[in-house]
Amino acid sequence: MTAAATRYLYIARHAEASPDETELTENGRRQSVLLGRRLADIPLSAVHHGPLPRAAQTARLVGEQLGDIPLHVSEEAGDYVPYVPQREELPPDSADRLLGFVERFPAAERARGPELTRAATARFTGPVDGREPRYELLITHAFLAAWLVRDALDAPAWRWLGLNHANAALTVIRYTPGRPPAPVLVNDMGHLPPELRWTGFPQELRA
Repeated sequence: MTAAATRYLYIARHAEASPDETELTENGRRQSVLLGRRLADIPLSAVHHGPLPRAAQTARLVGEQLGDIPLHVSEEAGDYVPYVPQREELPPDSADRLLGFVERFPAAERARGPELTRAATARFTGPVDGREPRYELLITHAFLAAWLVRDALDAPAWRWLGLNHANAALTVIRYTPGRPPAPVLVNDMGHLPPELRWTGFPQELRA
């Protein structure tokens, strides 16, 4: 029997991006550096990130604070719709709003999302082989971060909707053999000063 050990998956949404999403803002660069400094004492073995510029630039700036830790770009860490619900799955009083939100995204992105979601879940979640715990950082986008929290809680598939993550906020999920996944932190912004918190979060939900 192969030995299994605990995985600690650190998840961060990319930092604040410019309106055209081709680069980080000055605030986003500050957020990235502060996120990296917060993680500097964690024995991370790898940083995974999506291919889009806002995630890649966040990963590079975070990585500069961490030392000699490899950065791995992966499509499954990218920006996509993880799951498209059917109306009958949704609460009647919010179905129109939720379906309208999902339908704003291109059909191709909605169609490919479930395949990428399965790949991301297989790659980034669950215990790991070996006897030593593994610590990994995933720099991704709001939707995949929401999906992974939903998955850890074994909530209905549609429930990634409404789980919001701010730019450069930190979520940690622990995957221990023989136990259900355990979210340790969700959307934590303790490393950011007040003026850098809640960016990327829906205006009506900002603290």
